[in-house]
Formats: sequence, structure tokens, C-alpha cells
Amino acid sequence: MHERVAPYIATLDGLLTGLLACPAMSVSDLPSSVSGSGIYLFSESGRHLYVGRTGNLRQRIQQHQRDGSKHNAAVFAFRIAREQTGRIRATYRTEGSRAHIEQDPAFAHAFRAAKVRIRGMDVRTAIVQDPITQALFEIYAAVALATPHNSFENH
Repeated sequence: MHERVAPYIATLDGLLTGLLACPAMSVSDLPSSVSGSGIYLFSESGRHLYVGRTGNLRQRIQQHQRDGSKHNAAVFAFRIAREQTGRIRATYRTEGSRAHIEQDPAFAHAFRAAKVRIRGMDVRTAIVQDPITQALFEIYAAVALATPHNSFENH
């Protein structure tokens, strides 16, 4: 392993332990103390579903469930809606694009329902200031926890 990467990698297991030890909080009743840069984990009925990273934990977590959030802010809800409607494949054409399918009434209904569902989920957070550690930890946690709604494919 490259000597500059090793110190980052050495922190990942401890960060995962800390994230899982964080008390689960309600997404809809997120305490004001949740702030700063870091990683967040959405879970439902004890099942880990999605890991994200951000420079502002409180704001980003709320974007995932806010009624007015679009596909680029409520990414987790958008992925849930894609699964539920079978609109899985991304495209670079106007027809089938994220903005286009968001206008479809059936998809829009599933997208709204997914945001409501997220409001009922639990979230855990870990403060991670360093952007390199944060990026590596997001991938590490998603793979280690087998979160089904994380995708690291190119769009």
C-alpha cells in the first residue's frame, strides 16, 4: 500500500465503529446539535440502507426528505423511487433523464412517498472533517454495511 494512503486507511475501521455506536436519531426530529462535515447512515428497522457524505450534516440529511427537494438533492429518495417504478436505467437523453422522469405522475408519487418514508428512518452520523478521509470512509462504510442504495457507478 502506498505510504500516503496508509494513514487514511488505518482510520476507517474505527470510524465505522464510531458511526455504528452513534445513537440512532429520527430524521424528522434531527437535533440541532447535528452539524459539521461528515458521514451519515440511513437505516430502517435495523437495516442499513444508504451512506452519504457532506459538508453540512443537518442540511444534507434534511434535503433527502424535504417535500420540495428535487432529484439532485433527494438522491436517496430518488433511488428508492427508481426501484419502485422500475425506472432504473440512467440516460443522457432528455427523455428518461432525471428531470424528465420526475415529471411522470407515477414516478412523482413514488418520489414523494420515498421522502415520507425517509422521514421515518433512523440516521447516525460521524464527524469527519478531512475530505479525503470522508470520501474513503463513505465507500468503506457502504461496502462494509452492504447498503443497497449506494451506487458508485458513473452517471
